[in-house]
Amino acid sequence: MVKGSEKLNDDLILKIIKRIGILSIFIMGFSLILFKESKPIILGYIFGVLITILCFKLLDISIQKAVKLPPRRASAYATGQYFIRYIIYGLVLAVAAKADYLNLGATALGLLSIKIVIVLSSIFKKSL
Repeated sequence: MVKGSEKLNDDLILKIIKRIGILSIFIMGFSLILFKESKPIILGYIFGVLITILCFKLLDISIQKAVKLPPRRASAYATGQYFIRYIIYGLVLAVAAKADYLNLGATALGLLSIKIVIVLSSIFKKSL
């Protein structure tokens, strides 16, 4: 991969993460206003957001490595990384379901935050 495209990729990832931060502030603020017992909701959301940001970065690293591999190995590597990320998501949801101090719905919303940010960015026609 060319160095310039890695810089562009890093800028794009940072822009998405910043937008997730802005969205998170709004969601946590609304949670404080709307819910009497908002602590589990906010903690669950933060837990989901942090995990999804880490998995998003893991996806970036996986893609950068996969493009350098021969096609057969790249396919196997990408598939393995795909399953690893979904196992992580499953474990996060299982932990949120078991823990009394985390709200499962808020954790799921946090895990979806990257997708929400990307879709909203395309709806409002802002370039990522």
